[in-house]
This record gives sequence, C-alpha cells and structure tokens, in this order.
Amino acid sequence: MATMKLEIVTAERHVYSDEVSGVVAPGMEGELGILPNHAPLLTILQPGELRVMKQGEQDAYIAVSGGFLEVMANRVVVLAAAAERAEEIDEARAQEAMRRAEERIVHRGADVDLAQALASMHRAQARLKVARRRRHPPQAGGGG
Repeated sequence: MATMKLEIVTAERHVYSDEVSGVVAPGMEGELGILPNHAPLLTILQPGELRVMKQGEQDAYIAVSGGFLEVMANRVVVLAAAAERAEEIDEARAQEAMRRAEERIVHRGADVDLAQALASMHRAQARLKVARRRRHPPQAGGGG
C-alpha cells in the first residue's frame, strides 16, 4: 500500500514523524483528508483533532491548536503552535482549562476578549476529545 511522510512540528519540538497511509486534519471549513500522492496544498488548520492512519495499526490522534498544513511531493508537514499526542494530555488539566474558558465566556466582563475566550475553549475541547480517545478508542474500522 502507498504511504507518505508525515511530520508534525511545533516551535519547541518534533511531535511526530513517520510513514502513514492517511491523515485527517481539522481544516478551516471542516475535516480535510489527505492520502498518498495528494496534489500540492497549503492550508490553515483550526484547533482540533488530527487523525493519523497507518496500515495495520490503530489510528493515532493528536490535538493541534491550529497552524498550517502543507502537502508537497508525497510529504505532509503540519506546523502547529501546539500539538500533543493523546498519551501526553492530562485530561484533568484539559477539563479545568475547558471549565475556565466556559466561565470566561458566560461571565465575561468588559475586559474579556470573547474571540480569545472562544479560541481557548476550542483548544480545550480538542485536547479533551483526543485525551478521551486514549480511554475509549474507536472500534476497528470505525475511524472515529
């Protein structure tokens, strides 16, 4: 089966690097599926769950805080402000970040930037979704 190289990097570290059979990323207008030999592409990602598919293995999930995705010459590069594998996420901390973001939105004063509070909430939601996949992985063939 055909594969492609996937690299996920942040300013601090290399999060993921391997040959994969597919990637599903959180594009600005919905999920974006990338398969081997995809046409060249450069797009913006929103905070969300990035799914990595490898032939014969269970899908891996990575929370990204947004960023950019580039496809060129059978290689996918994700440049993210932050990215965490499911096993790296502290679910309790992510839940607390979600609670704080929701509280800022509901009880916002004049000094609270609504767009920034919503962005915080979306990042926390993505982290929680990925963390929970570690405890409750999708059934084989379900994809997510």
